[in-house]
Amino acid sequence: MTGYGIAGAAVLLALTVAVFGRWRTARTIRRLDDMLTSAMNGSFSEKTFDESRLSALESRLARYLSASALSERNIREQKDQISALISDISHQTKTPVANLQLYTQLLLEQPLTPQGKDCAAAISTQADKLQTLIEALVKTSRLETGILALHPQRGEIAPVVERAVAQYAPRAVETGITLTLGQIEAAAVFDAKWTEEAVCNLLDNAVKYTPSGGTVSVEVKSYALFSSIRVTDTGPGISEGELAKIFARFYRAPHAYRMEGVGIGLYLTRQIAEKQGGYVKVESAPGKGSTFSLYIPREA
Repeated sequence: MTGYGIAGAAVLLALTVAVFGRWRTARTIRRLDDMLTSAMNGSFSEKTFDESRLSALESRLARYLSASALSERNIREQKDQISALISDISHQTKTPVANLQLYTQLLLEQPLTPQGKDCAAAISTQADKLQTLIEALVKTSRLETGILALHPQRGEIAPVVERAVAQYAPRAVETGITLTLGQIEAAAVFDAKWTEEAVCNLLDNAVKYTPSGGTVSVEVKSYALFSSIRVTDTGPGISEGELAKIFARFYRAPHAYRMEGVGIGLYLTRQIAEKQGGYVKVESAPGKGSTFSLYIPREA
């Protein structure tokens, strides 16, 4: 064989090896893609039973998916148990709490000493607080476990905001706070009932922490992807160290121990926002008030 023949054979061999290598690589990639696709739709099963690396990878992926499925099932069962427990507690405590509230009101109507009236009023306050806590826990538990699902639909935000503001207007007047409505015309995709609940939680905090003579304002702003319901107050503001904590369940700021509440309103608001593809943002500084913004998507 001449030198040209040998060179030609070498080139042909090299091309054959290269083509074969690319074919094997492409086949492996296709197989991996098939494995991942079947893993995502829940139909994965081992198909290669030999000593190849692909077979070993299939075996490891099967073990991982099995462990993940078991973990997910355990978590789901635990959530169901917690939800059932909270529902049972709510059911079992409903009548005792209602009776406690009733008897306290009857007691307050009786001739009592000043100290007795103070004690009866304190019992009434604590009974109301207990009722609020139980209701908030049930709502949060059902949202987290999916028992209560949100059903976002496209609609106007103004009616939701107006209903929420109407609920807190009497309290604002009673405490000497000016509650104002700004621009609220905008459309978005949201669950009206639960979004109203979230706005009420933001208003509850704003009215609660704003001193007499202060103001609370509500407005809606539209952006490219979201509409934002903004609740601004002239309260004491929030320190930078607390901003990351206020959305945690049961968190109460150190200066808020005298205020009503159980520390679950902002947590529930964030859950509601996230369940419909939105989020909550806060802007605040000590002595400068706070602005809580509930962002909800404009499109599904």
